[in-house]
Amino acid sequence: MLEPFIMNHQYNMIKKQAGILQHTIKTVGDPQVVEAVRGSAESKVMEMFSDATEKQMKILERFSSLKLAEDFQQYLASLAPYLIEFPQLTEKQIRKQFSKNKKLKVPDLTTIDYHSLTYYSWLDISMNKLFIVYPYHGEIVGIEGKLTPANKKDVCCLCNGFGEVALVSAVSKARIGNSPDYYKAVGNYMCLSSEECNKRITSVANLERFIEKIIG
Repeated sequence: MLEPFIMNHQYNMIKKQAGILQHTIKTVGDPQVVEAVRGSAESKVMEMFSDATEKQMKILERFSSLKLAEDFQQYLASLAPYLIEFPQLTEKQIRKQFSKNKKLKVPDLTTIDYHSLTYYSWLDISMNKLFIVYPYHGEIVGIEGKLTPANKKDVCCLCNGFGEVALVSAVSKARIGNSPDYYKAVGNYMCLSSEECNKRITSVANLERFIEKIIG
């Protein structure tokens, strides 16, 4: 059996494109339109796996033959064994990332579904903080951000989904100019529910860009 090779955000993209294709098949009667959508959806899926091996491509290419509702269900289910797990986290590891925060409350890590994570995050309402843990270039990094609820629905910068968001701002470790005391705060609107965000995120570009600005 092949080793897992599909990351959570990539699986979300496959699922998203499969949904678009399935909806088109059900609602559009023109075969040419259906095939155009099929080609576009398949192309977007394959673009994420430019380094895939021949065996991996054979698994992914089954996308091109999907027609019936059960085909889509079976295809997505067949990818489950190939999902890459998020790195297992320990309380000690997390506390190390936020060592300056002596009041840190680490959530129950035994409830994490590691197969469904692109990033791990939790809220601490009492501290008005959001914490993010992410394997950046193979190394776990932690970001601590101030939480400012938007009190309205908006678009999340990480998953591009529309829902309950908050402004998450963190101080960059990169010094601005020559002053040792001048630091820049970096902020973005993010989902209040990281669980929902992890279900929708199809690219790590914005997440990694945010992290890069923070860690310098």
